[in-house]
Amino acid sequence: MFSFRRPKVLPQARIAHIGVAVESVEASLAFYRDVLGLTPHHGPETKDGATIVSLPFGESEVELLEPATPNGPIAKFLAKRGPGIHHVCYQVADLDQALARCRQNGYRLIDEVPRLGAGGKRIAFMHPKSTNGILIELTE
Repeated sequence: MFSFRRPKVLPQARIAHIGVAVESVEASLAFYRDVLGLTPHHGPETKDGATIVSLPFGESEVELLEPATPNGPIAKFLAKRGPGIHHVCYQVADLDQALARCRQNGYRLIDEVPRLGAGGKRIAFMHPKSTNGILIELTE
């Protein structure tokens, strides 16, 4: 049987953004611009082998991720799986504390220590093998 205990939720825990791997940011922007009426926060940013464009969705965002390098993680993802959801990013109040809790509870981390991601934010990724097949990014 399942045990449904309510864990303590860290203050400010929320979905920060959903990363979507796309072949072309420009082509993908048409839907968000022409159908949903959204415009990017700012121009494209290149980070971790991807060109990234962020679109506002209330308190969260959608990041369109286009390969910027042929051997980067987004290019590899597209070659293996095709376009689609690449990762979900959760915002936490204290990234260092969240990573310590991950280690304490046996979750596999891709980033043992935080690094700088898009927008200059501190981030860390968790391995999908320990999170039910979902690549999870944590940020503050």
